[in-house]
Amino acid sequence: MEKQDRLSVFISLVLRHDPGAAGIRVDEHGWADVEELIRGIRGTGRMIDRGILEEIVATDKKQRYSFNADKTLIRANQGHSIPVDVELKQEKPPELLYHGTAERFLDSIRREGLKPMSRLYVHLSRDIQTAEAVGKRHGKPAILKVHSGKMHQDGYPFYLSENGVWLTKKVGTEYFDIETGK
Repeated sequence: MEKQDRLSVFISLVLRHDPGAAGIRVDEHGWADVEELIRGIRGTGRMIDRGILEEIVATDKKQRYSFNADKTLIRANQGHSIPVDVELKQEKPPELLYHGTAERFLDSIRREGLKPMSRLYVHLSRDIQTAEAVGKRHGKPAILKVHSGKMHQDGYPFYLSENGVWLTKKVGTEYFDIETGK
């Protein structure tokens, strides 16, 4: 893993899960002061400056981060385990979304549905390929086809994050089919 990739992973840890790892705080909406973040990261012995941070934000393949308009604040777009309100707007989802997981979790999912576990939301993708890539990170992948249109009709709220990930609080067993396992 390249140095910049490791730095991005650390920034993700700080902004999504543990601001204290860099000795900083995030506000109720997940925003951190950019200069404080840079100082905090440097305080851990990592090399970073504004240019490096801006490059990480601009080139992150998963588009994990956003700056505010004047680039004085930064936050993770989604995936938090700390309680923050990233000011997501409720959106009407497409009829079908997908969730990638590992086959070893299927028995529990069949019983309890999809739950956010350590995160604030269940993450869903628009396409099978993305879901499969997510599932592979956890073992032999299994893909769940989520009937998001029906869930929305039934009153479940959906949110679309800045980086295109669909979010919802939970998915009951009646709202998904196991699409495939590869």
